[in-house]
Amino acid sequence: MTQHVTDTVATRTPAEASGRPEWWRDAVIYQVYPRSFADSNGDGIGDLPGIRARLPYLNELGVDAVWLSPFYASPQADGGYDVADYRAVDPMFGTLTDADDLIRDAHALGLRIIVDLVPNHCSNQHEWFRQALREGPGSPLRGRFHFRPGKGADGELPPNDWESIFGGPAWTRVTEPDGSPGEWYLHLFAPEQPDFNWDHPAVHDEFRSILRFWLDMGIDGFRVDVAHGLVKAAGLPDVGHDGQVKLLGTQAVPYFDQDGVHEIYRSWRRVLDEYPGERIAVAEAWTPTVERSALYLRPDELHQAFNFDYLGTGWNAAELRDVIDRSLSAMNAVHAPATWVLSNHDVVRHSTRLAGGDAARGLRRARAATLLMLALPGSAYVYQGEELGLPEVVDLPDEVRQDPAFFRSSGQDGTRDGCRVPLPWSGQAPPFGFGPAEQGPSWLPQPADWGRLTVAAQQGDGASTLEFYRRALAVRREHPALGAGRRITWLDGPEGVLAFRRDSGSGSFVCTVNLTGSPVALPTPGTLLLATADVEPGAPTTVLPADCAVWWSV
Repeated sequence: MTQHVTDTVATRTPAEASGRPEWWRDAVIYQVYPRSFADSNGDGIGDLPGIRARLPYLNELGVDAVWLSPFYASPQADGGYDVADYRAVDPMFGTLTDADDLIRDAHALGLRIIVDLVPNHCSNQHEWFRQALREGPGSPLRGRFHFRPGKGADGELPPNDWESIFGGPAWTRVTEPDGSPGEWYLHLFAPEQPDFNWDHPAVHDEFRSILRFWLDMGIDGFRVDVAHGLVKAAGLPDVGHDGQVKLLGTQAVPYFDQDGVHEIYRSWRRVLDEYPGERIAVAEAWTPTVERSALYLRPDELHQAFNFDYLGTGWNAAELRDVIDRSLSAMNAVHAPATWVLSNHDVVRHSTRLAGGDAARGLRRARAATLLMLALPGSAYVYQGEELGLPEVVDLPDEVRQDPAFFRSSGQDGTRDGCRVPLPWSGQAPPFGFGPAEQGPSWLPQPADWGRLTVAAQQGDGASTLEFYRRALAVRREHPALGAGRRITWLDGPEGVLAFRRDSGSGSFVCTVNLTGSPVALPTPGTLLLATADVEPGAPTTVLPADCAVWWSV
């Protein structure tokens, strides 16, 4: 690949990071799935000391913040999203001291730390739920969850027709302390994840306390898991139609995106605003429209929401232009930044998702999609390993899979294990430097051919995906027309091509993307900054190869 920027990557001091007003409006945030990032002790599972040791790598990559998926005390029925203690670190990940050390080291490098918060549900091993079971029907603790008598002559049927995101009924019947079949409890996810009842004041009080616990530890924000699910419609009415409702869908249902969630987030915003340093909250909110998502970002609520409409859009110029326009319009209406994301721990990696069965084409499109994403106004999210060009691992043996959806045949489409395979850091054989040299297999097996994708193999190789990400993030940070903003100006182009301009008081920028399968000649708009393929600027036109994106300084 022709290089058009320097290979040196500027680092930031803590003062530079902390001095940016409203830093979250244009932040590039890197998602770490802790058990799959780096292992410090050789048990095959990533941990907090492993993340801490790799913070210089993330700083050199050029991201602004690190989002950590759950590391709380948990039986791990759903990858840590079944929390038993919100104020404790699970021993597999380390200790609270390790968390404190990680936060301090990150801040010393100018990196911010965002942690996952899981308020829709907890683990069935959470002390509140265990006590609710022990105390039986009528217990005050049962009021903090959704316990209901069943239907049918003997209460043998679930209270309503809701189904779990992972498949099967969203209700499980308990055995009461006297041994009799008893009430049912609601779990929109696995049976090990009972939903909290957010109509109960104690739930509100507890989560405000949890927020303060981690804010006092120094974290810079929260990613709110299932932010759209906390409040259920009054009376828990039937859905009233057949078919599995997906987490990654946008159907209007009585247990998602209820208006009552917004008062919760207003109270949380007041807590966040008590702390210095612009602490933030990011909503994982699957809603029927991007306009509904924007409601979570009104000035007195949360700061960002993941743009799942964008993530779910295919390699199609017209569809991408439409979702970009709708996203910017909806977010501008509430004075919030748009966010852009291509992969995360719940979806197929975009290098595979966009491939159409051709791995080489998938990587070309993934790089072009990344340049497009990073050129848009707002904040961008990078999922661990995408900077290495990692594909989805689609051939994991059944016996190693751990996603609960895999074990419930009617559950969420596919499984999520394939995007959670541990990162390759160095070497020519698994576990590719994931942990100490003497480490055995990682918790999910890595493909044997990943030696070419390790950090060590790509470091310093100008044609590698890793160096491409480093250059793109460096240019994004340095060019005055990139980053925060509210609008773009679309430029004319042939069918299948996206071209837009961004302007600032001290410079202008153009992004051109050829989403077709053939080369396309376009007017040369300025000086080439970065391209995802070999591009030779011409006058008056430049030929863009198929599935190629180019940044220009104007």
